[in-house]
Amino acid sequence: MGVDTIVERTGLAKMTLYRHFPSKDDLIVAYLEQVNRLFWEWFEAAADSAGAKPRERLLAVFTALERLVASPKCHGCAFLMASSEFPELDSPGHRVALAHKRNVRDRFRAEAAKAGATDPGGLADGLLLLMDGAFASARMFGTRNPGGHVSASAQALIDSHSDRPVKKRAR
Repeated sequence: MGVDTIVERTGLAKMTLYRHFPSKDDLIVAYLEQVNRLFWEWFEAAADSAGAKPRERLLAVFTALERLVASPKCHGCAFLMASSEFPELDSPGHRVALAHKRNVRDRFRAEAAKAGATDPGGLADGLLLLMDGAFASARMFGTRNPGGHVSASAQALIDSHSDRPVKKRAR
C-alpha cells in the first residue's frame, strides 16, 4: 500500500502523514506496535478467561484463536506478513515482528513451565508454530480454514509434554 492510498483512505493530508511518520519504516513500526498492544490485550483476556490453572490458560488462548481465525475480520498475522514483506533481518519492520514472536514464544515457555511441561521450550516452540499456522491458514483460506481445529492440536501437544495428560475436552 502506497502513501497515496493511505492518504486517500484516511482523509489525511500528505504533509500531516509525513509529520507524524517521516518514513515508511516509521509508519510500519507504529502500526506493528499498535497491533502488538492489541494482541497482548487479546491474549491476556483469553488466558484470564480460564482462571488460574496454567494448562487451562494455554488451552484458552487456542480456543480463542479458533474463534479469531474464523472471523471475517482476521486476515492473518501482521507480524508474519511484515517479516515476509521485509525479509532483511535489520529492517525496522522485521525487527519489531521478530521481537513480537520472541515475546510470544517466551510467554508460552513461561506458561508451559508453570503447567509442569516436561520440556517447556519444546512445547513453547510447538505452540508458536500452531498459532502461526492458524494465522497463516486464515490468511490463505479465509474464514473456513484448518485453524478452526487448533485447540485440539494444542491440547494434544500440551498433553505430549506432560506426565499428567488431561481428559479430552468436550467441544
